[in-house]
Amino acid sequence: MSPTPDFGPLISADELAPEHRLIDIRWSLADPKGGRKAYEAGHIPGAVFVDLEDDITGERGAGRHPLPTREQFERAMRRAGVNASDRVVIYDDGGGSVAGRAWWVLRLHGHRNAAVLDGGLQGWSGELETGNVRPPEGDFVASDPDRAMYLDFDEVASRDASDVLIDVRAPERYSGETEPVDPIAGHVPSAKNAFWQGNLGEDGKYMSPPDLRRRYEALGVKEGNAIVYCGSGVNACQAAIAIERAGLGPVRVYAGSWSDWSSHAGRPVATGRESGG
Repeated sequence: MSPTPDFGPLISADELAPEHRLIDIRWSLADPKGGRKAYEAGHIPGAVFVDLEDDITGERGAGRHPLPTREQFERAMRRAGVNASDRVVIYDDGGGSVAGRAWWVLRLHGHRNAAVLDGGLQGWSGELETGNVRPPEGDFVASDPDRAMYLDFDEVASRDASDVLIDVRAPERYSGETEPVDPIAGHVPSAKNAFWQGNLGEDGKYMSPPDLRRRYEALGVKEGNAIVYCGSGVNACQAAIAIERAGLGPVRVYAGSWSDWSSHAGRPVATGRESGG
C-alpha cells in the first residue's frame, strides 16, 4: 500500500482553491438519478458531475456496486477533466457517504492526491452555478488496482482473528430487523456495528481525530486491523476516511459488502445487536 499522501482525505470549504478539480457525485439509493438533476439545479462553481452508477460502478463483479474496471474508471476521470497532477476534491450532500467511494477508488487506482469536502455541499456558503460544466479531457492514467486495499468474499470469510470487521450500516439493518435492498437480513458473523453517520458531528462534518479514535478503539480497532463493509461497498468508504482520520489506518474495504455476502449460498448469517459504536 502506498504511503499516506500530503493531501486529504478531507478538506474544508475554506481550503478550496481554483486549481482543485472539483467533482460533484451526489446520489441516493431512494433516487439514483436525482443527483444529476440536483447538480444541474445548483453546484459549486467549476464542479463536474460524475455519476456513481454509470461512471464508477462496474457492469460485472461482486455486489450491487461492483468495482469499475481500470479502463472504465480512467475514461470516467478523463471525461471529468482529471489530470495526473491534479488535486481532486469530491463532494456530495450526504455526509461523504458517496464522495468517499470516489475518493477511495481514486486511491485504489493510484491517484493519491484526492480529498472529500468535509461537510459536503451544505458546508459551502458561496454562490452556486447551474447547468453543466464540460471540461477539456484530462490525462489521468489509472494504475492497476491496489489489491491490498480491498477484500473479496473468500478473504473476509478466512480473515485473521486479529482483524476487526465493522458493519457501517444502520443498526436496524445490521441487526436483521429490516433489510430493504438485499436478499437476506442480518450481518457477517462477528462483525461489529458502527453506523457511518456516527462519524459526523451535529454540523455534518467529521468529528475530531481524538473523538473518532475513541469511537473505533472502543470496538477493538488498532492501526491497520480494520475491515469495513456496508450494503454495497459505497458507504464503507466514508468510514475508511474516519478511521484514517483517527490515525488507525490503513483500512481495508470488503468491496462487495453485504450485497455480496448475502448472495452466497450457505454463508453464515448473524442477527441481533450484540455490538455497537
